[in-house]
Amino acid sequence: MLTDLSSCDYTPKKELENRIGRLKEGMAEKGIDYAIVLQNVDLFYFTGSLQKSYLVVPVEGDPLFLVEKNIERATAESPLDQISVARDKDVRGIILEKGIRGKAGMELDVLPVTMFRRWKTILDIEDAEDVSGIIRDLRSVKSEYEISQLKKSGEICEHVFAFAEGFIKEGMRELDIDAALNAEGRRKGHQGFLRMRGLNQEMMNIYVTHGRSGAIVSGADVPISGTGITHAISQGSSFNQIMPGVPVVVDYGGGYNGYITDETRAYVAGEMKEPFLRGYQAAREIIEETGRGGWAKAGTNAAELFNRALKIAKREGLAEHFMGYGRSRVGFIGHGLGLEINELPVITPRHEIPLKEGMVFAFEPKFIFPGEGSIGIEVDYIVRKDSLERITGTPIDIVYV
Repeated sequence: MLTDLSSCDYTPKKELENRIGRLKEGMAEKGIDYAIVLQNVDLFYFTGSLQKSYLVVPVEGDPLFLVEKNIERATAESPLDQISVARDKDVRGIILEKGIRGKAGMELDVLPVTMFRRWKTILDIEDAEDVSGIIRDLRSVKSEYEISQLKKSGEICEHVFAFAEGFIKEGMRELDIDAALNAEGRRKGHQGFLRMRGLNQEMMNIYVTHGRSGAIVSGADVPISGTGITHAISQGSSFNQIMPGVPVVVDYGGGYNGYITDETRAYVAGEMKEPFLRGYQAAREIIEETGRGGWAKAGTNAAELFNRALKIAKREGLAEHFMGYGRSRVGFIGHGLGLEINELPVITPRHEIPLKEGMVFAFEPKFIFPGEGSIGIEVDYIVRKDSLERITGTPIDIVYV
């Protein structure tokens, strides 16, 4: 069996039942009678398998996992009871036979218009309600099983950052560092790529930037994107060579069993120059202020994390460089993590939402200096009842190489 080659953890049946039960509760509150789940990550979240398939979740009754390809893998990977072979055009007949009728819900934030129209025809419905908000909200709170997967993802980050300490040297190219760290992560069990939700959302597994390349912006919604090696991608590591005194910023995304972690560290050949040293000290203070004292915890207003960080940046005279500069500045300092790298919560001054126990987010104070480069730190936090818990144990010190 193909799946015997995998060493990953399969999602427990009880875990899937809890997720589907919470989805049903959200659907019932909005008067949705059944949902059709089509997006890959949501399919994996609710079934434990990622095949070409369709998941039907009625408010009343068992979910139907309908698989077009590959049924053998789906039945080996998913513990759900109702798994059968079906093509998309068969779905309406199957759900009518099961007595499933009423108002349908679909993931309207990610479905292409043509696919949505096709499914309206298949289901013979005039319209569908959007269940994406329900799904994203319930996915924002992680179970202890999910946190265990994220910690294994974090172990890959720890390994790669430790490897980087002995590998990065003056004169190397960003791209050579990128290739070596990527390879090292894969040898440790990295899944190979990251997922983002939304149209045209693309992201590298790793960003290695240095000097001016760390201050050149792209269309990506990140504070430090790099230049890449082609305008067809326009982000990521470049052929730029490492010089003394200027930080190499390594932003690395771990990936284990679908679950993504995202941390950033800085490496310097020789003594780090200004303004990078001042930016690093401010970023470090922001991280330490956020993680200590227990003020940030379940129930804390997420916007307060951003506002406290900005206050430190202003005090240090770095506000105009905080999370970008000019029109290129991003509006967040943190983002949720899970099966996608842009989950909830988003840590901005505008999203005044209480943090919930079990939320997991990357927190990334960064400073960009036009024409010179960038510096920053990023750590991943689990929201606990009385504090924030770090996912990795990698120190946030500058690494001198």
